[in-house]
Amino acid sequence: MIEAKNISKHFEDLDALKNVDIHVNKGSIYGLVGSNGAGKTTLIKTLVGVYKQDKGEVFIDGEEVFENTELKSRVIFIPDALYFFSQYSIKNMAKFYKRIYESWNNERYEKLKEAFNIDENKKVHRLSKGMQRQVAFWLALSAMPDVLILDEPLDGLDPVMRQKVKNLIIQDVAEREMTVLISSHNLRELEDLCDHIGILHKGSLILEKELDDLKSDIHKIQVAFKGEISDEILQNVNVLYEEQRGSIRLIIVRGKKENILNQINKYNPVILDILPLTLEEIFIYEMGDVGYEIKNIIF
Repeated sequence: MIEAKNISKHFEDLDALKNVDIHVNKGSIYGLVGSNGAGKTTLIKTLVGVYKQDKGEVFIDGEEVFENTELKSRVIFIPDALYFFSQYSIKNMAKFYKRIYESWNNERYEKLKEAFNIDENKKVHRLSKGMQRQVAFWLALSAMPDVLILDEPLDGLDPVMRQKVKNLIIQDVAEREMTVLISSHNLRELEDLCDHIGILHKGSLILEKELDDLKSDIHKIQVAFKGEISDEILQNVNVLYEEQRGSIRLIIVRGKKENILNQINKYNPVILDILPLTLEEIFIYEMGDVGYEIKNIIF
């Protein structure tokens, strides 16, 4: 389990993290999303012990992370900007990982060689960006980590390889209870993978929920009435967004679905539909609720 308690991190004139609490359960896949500059990468680097927090505590499996070499041998971090030793081949990198990670599994490495189908004698720095990303996953998953932390992990991979990597991650979570934290702007992919979501904004975690709970708390409703209906229909409803499309009113609301429907049904709608919401839509409306919203722009 990953747990951060009241952590803050300051860089010169920037408060990158402000009293952040985060909880990632063992064997879960946690998606970290947020606006640009929200502090996601700073948070991740603090969780893995690259940075030391200025305030608060960071634990993995109950142990403090910073300068904990033994613990870090069970944790792998794949950053957005990959780094490999200059002139090293994939085979050389595998030998290095084997020395660093006691849990290295050579049988797994050989099986994944077939999955990724890259010549292990090739120099990593001469490979394309997407192939370097594949090598990073090949090595990381061969090390059999207890915790895998990823920053924009699927960037540069083609659709087939993206699905293959996602399947490999899900397999390790299911079979070994590997714990995964993923930061990504691709909310569609997070929706496929994650069971928990955290939203970071301006250095603060504004929301942390199971994905199913998050979806059950926000609803997209389209409704229409025979005649004009005053805005009192929504007086007891927490509206995040509202739009009129001809005779149809589209509203995004937060709250219990039964209470919202009971409120609207008092006015005898001729159309009342609950539409599915994507994680991307939830993110947009949640961020609009804290002042980070989409504006209408005319070019």
